[in-house]
Amino acid sequence: MSDPFVVVGADAAGLSAASKFRREAPDREVVVFEKGRWISYAYCGMPYFIAGYVDRLSDLLSLSPSEVAERGIDLRRGREVIAVDPDAKRVTVETAEGDRFERAYGDLLVATGARADPGPFDVRGLDGAFTLHNMDAAAAIDAYVAEPEAYDPDRADVSAVDRDRTERNAAMPAPETAAVVGGGYVGVEVAEALAERGLEVRVFHRSGHLLSPFGEAVGSRVEAALEAEGVAVHTDAPVDALVGDDRIEAVEVGSGGGGASPERIPVDMAVVGVGIRPNTELLDGTGFDRGPGDAIRVDDRGRTSLPDVYAAGDCATARHAVTGEPDWTPLGLTANRAGRAIGATVAGDPTPVGDIAGTAAVKAFDTEAARVGILDPDAAEAAGFDPVRETVTAGSRSGYYPGAAETDVTLVADRDTRGLLGGSVVGTDRAAIRIDTLATAIEADMTVPEVERLDLAYAPPFSPVWDPILVAAKVLNGKIDG
Repeated sequence: MSDPFVVVGADAAGLSAASKFRREAPDREVVVFEKGRWISYAYCGMPYFIAGYVDRLSDLLSLSPSEVAERGIDLRRGREVIAVDPDAKRVTVETAEGDRFERAYGDLLVATGARADPGPFDVRGLDGAFTLHNMDAAAAIDAYVAEPEAYDPDRADVSAVDRDRTERNAAMPAPETAAVVGGGYVGVEVAEALAERGLEVRVFHRSGHLLSPFGEAVGSRVEAALEAEGVAVHTDAPVDALVGDDRIEAVEVGSGGGGASPERIPVDMAVVGVGIRPNTELLDGTGFDRGPGDAIRVDDRGRTSLPDVYAAGDCATARHAVTGEPDWTPLGLTANRAGRAIGATVAGDPTPVGDIAGTAAVKAFDTEAARVGILDPDAAEAAGFDPVRETVTAGSRSGYYPGAAETDVTLVADRDTRGLLGGSVVGTDRAAIRIDTLATAIEADMTVPEVERLDLAYAPPFSPVWDPILVAAKVLNGKIDG
């Protein structure tokens, strides 16, 4: 066929697009090139596999290659698209053996995701040092933390796994101490996972509180939750180096620019989670427009600046629901939703990919936290708002009903318009799911008074008469008036 839909990347965005396109345009060819062997896996579930909450690596797979084939999708694994010629509408593909060939496209979707950015730390060739951004890393970490005689190889029960890497890590003496470098999503989740596996865990975070995008109220509660379970949390503690010849021996922790000599802390393991970077190299030389985070800039239909070339998922931007400007917030729903929309658009049904608000949730043992929108006053001011912020503590259920727990809610609004800009929730009793109320309010451009008047459900087992969200809106509205 002369106008195939070519997709680069076989995970959330890529296969969502290919599946939707195949259903809507059954007479057009769709080809998916995937650099590696893994497809359609739950990246967000990997820390829970390491913790032992998930029994098998295969439990994290959404689609198998055979299931993809049954959908009529031509999936080609071990094929890396290394270049795009937008004028000739062709891609250059390299096989795992190093051979190259070209493939024409009618429409092209770049869904190449992102990769771990280890910052200044080179974990390659240093046993016991890891980043966590793919399934092979998850399998290797799971094997490394197990006692050699107790390791269950059936946990890594997927044929795509790097068996040599997994077996090599399984044969090493199990670690007793671990450093987690970075206190973001990955850092908090990995700290819990390693503590659940019996390790003595330290978290080192460069800034003053964990989970920086969630705000200080969340960071403080999560820090306390980790420490209550024996995890040592070090804030304002930038790690300068990983120390070791063949296997990691220690981390060097600096003084944050204070001039003191770095402290060397012995560890048997380190997981670096300091950031990620979008995979955009295949478009180098095409002149494509970049957006925040050096991601591929797209419009409301997922179209790039190149003709008939789309991008979605962790490699692409999206429009922020509060600012209306391009933003880069790589999350799972964003990828799946955008991929599905692009599949429909390419098939002939123009569909918006949807705005994003940075809605996210994370847990640290029994403590749940979530955030949405703009929480940082400096970021709000930079976007042209006059931010007003308030944090309240309210009960999660009626006080007399068993299980009620303190829930902290932070809301940020624009003083002039009273429009809701962002919010966070943290607590131990179904706190995280409450963020969906705020996410919906932001998408609907609601003001704080409108949020205060929401008719939220009340029953003692689920919420007090005044839900914590309503309490926070009431208090913030009063602060604006004052």
